[in-house]
Amino acid sequence: MIVACEIAFWVVIVLGLFTRYVLKQKKAGLFLLALTPIVDVVLLVVTSVDLYRGATATIPHALAAVYIGVSLAFGKSMIQWADEKFQQYVTKQGTPKPKLYGMEYAKYYAKSWFRHLFSYVIGAALLAGTIYFIDDAERTASLWQVLRLWTVVLGVDLLFTASYFLFPKKDKQGTVSKKDW
Repeated sequence: MIVACEIAFWVVIVLGLFTRYVLKQKKAGLFLLALTPIVDVVLLVVTSVDLYRGATATIPHALAAVYIGVSLAFGKSMIQWADEKFQQYVTKQGTPKPKLYGMEYAKYYAKSWFRHLFSYVIGAALLAGTIYFIDDAERTASLWQVLRLWTVVLGVDLLFTASYFLFPKKDKQGTVSKKDW
């Protein structure tokens, strides 16, 4: 079901963009794009019902919580990215964003890290709530495993984020923007 929801998420986005730009139906396209949170709700309900009926939590159950957190935190930016790419490659209207270097890149990456933190808080809350609700360490071992791994990934991502402030990303000529200094 998680895979089906992931596919449904991207199908709704592609249909929304196609309707918006190719069929020139902006309101219908916006409606389709607005359906993406419903996919998250379906995923949450299906996972909850499965666990409520006594299933032992598995990695896919845990990934449902991760997916919901990521979707809520990054959903708008993922749709915006898809929108820009659709305009560039399908309608040939958009222009690529300029590449970022130096402190501009570091700040952009830091914003992304805070989104990651937000997705982590949502997903971890869902995982912790499920663990508390089931109250059976044997049935929730996979949830704990994913939560621990995600905590490590968040920490590593923070280290990468800090590194871009300490060692700013350089352009192809090996220079950093003058306004960084």
